[in-house]
Amino acid sequence: MQLEERVAALEAEVARLKNQLEHQAETATPWWKKVAGKFKDNPAFEEAMSLGREYRESQRLDLSEEREDVST
Repeated sequence: MQLEERVAALEAEVARLKNQLEHQAETATPWWKKVAGKFKDNPAFEEAMSLGREYRESQRLDLSEEREDVST
């Protein structure tokens, strides 16, 4: 196979892949739409969110206490 033929084959393959990607992008449902509402009214999810919130707030309190210790 000559170089020109190989380049032509590669260009055709790239064009095919680009076309395939464009088509998928047009028809694909965004990931967040697939997930949205999956955990509605789920007590385990609500508890996980509450525990995460509590943890983040505890970290904020620890940081503010550290800043007070450093400034005094």
